[in-house]
Amino acid sequence: MRLGFKIVMVLALTLAILVPLTMIRGVIHEREGYRAEAVANVARSTAGRQSFAGPVLVVPYRELVDVVERDKYGVEHTVQRTEQRQWVFFPKTLDVGGTVEPRVRRSGLYEVRVYEWRGHAQAEFDVRIPADEDPARGRSIGTPRLGYAIGDVRGLRGKPRLRVDGRDVPVLQGLDEEGGDGVHARLPVPRAGTRLELKSRFDFDLAGTEALDVVPLGDSNHIELDSPWPHPSFVGTLSPGTLDVRDDGFSARWELPALAANTQAQYLRQIREGGKGGAVRGDVDRISLQLIEPVDVYTQADRATKYGLLFVALTFVGFFMFELIKQLRIHPIQYGLVGLALAIFFLLLVSLSEHIEFGWAYLSASVACIGLLGFYLCAVLHSVLRGLGFATMLATLYAALYGLLVSEDNALVLGAGLLFVILAAIMVLTRKVDWYRLQAG
Repeated sequence: MRLGFKIVMVLALTLAILVPLTMIRGVIHEREGYRAEAVANVARSTAGRQSFAGPVLVVPYRELVDVVERDKYGVEHTVQRTEQRQWVFFPKTLDVGGTVEPRVRRSGLYEVRVYEWRGHAQAEFDVRIPADEDPARGRSIGTPRLGYAIGDVRGLRGKPRLRVDGRDVPVLQGLDEEGGDGVHARLPVPRAGTRLELKSRFDFDLAGTEALDVVPLGDSNHIELDSPWPHPSFVGTLSPGTLDVRDDGFSARWELPALAANTQAQYLRQIREGGKGGAVRGDVDRISLQLIEPVDVYTQADRATKYGLLFVALTFVGFFMFELIKQLRIHPIQYGLVGLALAIFFLLLVSLSEHIEFGWAYLSASVACIGLLGFYLCAVLHSVLRGLGFATMLATLYAALYGLLVSEDNALVLGAGLLFVILAAIMVLTRKVDWYRLQAG
C-alpha cells in the first residue's frame, strides 16, 4: 500500500507541475504577440513586407464600339459608344536581381529584421501595336506607360533611375495616372500597326521588413538575389533553381519561362477585376524570400518548456528510487519545491533571453537553478555526494536540452535519442530491484 500511495503521490505532483509550466508557456506566447506588434510598428513607421512586379507596358486607347441598349419600351437598339481600353504587354526577357542588405531595428525590447534591396530590373520588349481594323471606328492611341508594381512605395530610398533605350526618363508616382501601388514612366505615343522594340533598366533601393516577394512577369525570367543573411527561407510558389547557402550569406537563382509560372494570366485577371498593383497580392505565383531567425528565443523557450515535464518526471523518479531503495523519506512538499524550481528555470530563461544572447541566458538560468537544487538536495537526501550527483544529472540534462534547442534540422532525432537513453538508464539501474519485496515493505 505504501508503494502504491507513493506512486500515486508522485504522479499527482508531476501533473500538478503542469499548471506553472502551462502558465509559463502562456507568458511565452504573450511575448511572441508583443514581438508581432513590434514588427507591425516598424512596418508602419518605415515599410512593411515588400513586393515587386514589372515592368509591364500598358498602351491605352479609345475607340467606338457597338453597344446594345434597351429603351424605356424594352426595345433593343445598337448604338455606338466611345470606350477606354488598353493593351497590356509583358517583357520578352526579364532580368531582376540585386543584393538584400539585412539590418536590425529595435522596438522596445524586440529586434526586428529589416532590409534594403539594392535592386535592378532589366527588360526587353518586342511587341506590335494592333493595326486599325476599321478606320471608321476612330481608334485613338493614348500615351503608353511602363509600370512597376511595388507593395509599399514608402520603402523607396533615394531617387530611382529608369533608362529606356539608354536614355533617362522621369519616374512618376503611382502605377498609372490614377494612382496604384508603384511607379511608372510615360513613353512616346506609337502609331497603329507599328512594331515597338525597347530596352529598359530600372535601378532602385527598396527598404522593407522581414520579407520580399518578386513576381516574374516576363516570357523568359532570370532572377538572382544574394544577401549576407545566412538563414533565408523561400516560402513562395516558385522555389530557387540554384541555391547556395553559406555561413556568410546566400545566393539564389531562378530561370523561369512563362510556361512555368502563370503570373501573366493572373496579372491580367486582376486587372480585369479592377485591381491596381495587385500582381503581388492574393493567389499569384511569386518568389517569396524571408529573412528568418531559424530558431528565435521564443521558439527556443517554447520548445524547452515542452521538455519541462520530462525534467520534473525524471527528477521525481530519482527521488522515488532513493526513497524506496535507500529508505529515505522525502516529504511531498520537498517534491513540490524541487518541481517549482525546475519550472522557474523556464521563466528565467525567457526573461533573460530578452536582454542577453540566448546562450548566455540559458547558461545563467541553468547555473542558478542547478546551484539552488544542488544545495537544497544535499540536505533533502542527507548526503552532499547524493546532492552533487543529482546536480550533475540535471546539468547533463540541461546540456542535452540546449543541444536540442539550437538544432535547426535534427531536433526530433536528438530528442528521441535522449528519451531512449534516459529510459535505458532507468531500466539498467532498476533491473535487479525486487518490486514485490519493496511493495511488501
